[in-house]
Amino acid sequence: MRRKIPSTTALVCFEAAARHESFTKAAHELALTQGAVCRQIGGLEAFLNVELFRRSRRGVKLTEAGLSYSRQVSAQLDAVERDTLSVMRQQGANVIELAVVPTFGTQWLLPRLKDFQQRHPEVTVNLTNRTRPFLFADTPFDAAIYFGDADWSGTQSHRLMGENPMPVCSPALLEGQGELDAECLAELPLLQQTTRPYAWRQWFGSLEMNVERDMTGPRYELFSMLAQAAMHEMGVALIPPFLIQRELEQGRLVVANRHALSSNKAYYLMIPERKVESASLRAFRDWLLTQARLYVAQHAGDALT
Repeated sequence: MRRKIPSTTALVCFEAAARHESFTKAAHELALTQGAVCRQIGGLEAFLNVELFRRSRRGVKLTEAGLSYSRQVSAQLDAVERDTLSVMRQQGANVIELAVVPTFGTQWLLPRLKDFQQRHPEVTVNLTNRTRPFLFADTPFDAAIYFGDADWSGTQSHRLMGENPMPVCSPALLEGQGELDAECLAELPLLQQTTRPYAWRQWFGSLEMNVERDMTGPRYELFSMLAQAAMHEMGVALIPPFLIQRELEQGRLVVANRHALSSNKAYYLMIPERKVESASLRAFRDWLLTQARLYVAQHAGDALT
């Protein structure tokens, strides 16, 4: 069945004219005559059976329908341009589009990715932040690294490592004390993680404590935000130590209590079933699992697994 889509030339002319609210400026930008732009937009209005511009002696102005349509067309043309440039850049290269939870991607994966590039120079790995599961069929992603229980329909899961966060804070909050017991921590501001809303309740619960304000406190979506807030003495945060190694080594953050929250959830590499035979993904999977095993073995006593 033939698609109900206007010509690309008409859409490009309309987008430029809408952006400038001027047929003359659009014509100059596109290296066309003003008459050609007018004809293309007139043809588009006839195709849609909708008036996109109001014309007067003083020029043209978008109608309400034209304004709405221009926003949608602009976004779609931008997407087509991005995809086109991507294909031109790749020139047949093996590319993996990887969705990754942000702090894990920047703090753990990126410092190791050069090793993969050296071993597989023919494969390019692109990273995009995603904090929650999604439908692979609706995205360009070939795989994802996320934190959860591996219950992701239509995928093959590979466990990387556990999380096991500990309470951390600025050394200033300890006021010279080595560590704080759970009762003292309960009196401090508790920084919350948006995607782990019950973390503090679970942490106190693992010590058989019921703290009324365990879900009260400012919420941040990323562990990197939690770390910054904790470093600025805004409260205590539950963060996996392996995501803040640099901050701990430099003394900008300290472990406030060494009791770690144990969880059945973990970081997983998720590959959609339709992609499991990809040679590039298999190479990346094998490399990533090796890196994770090495890291867990090296830090077996650090509550990582």
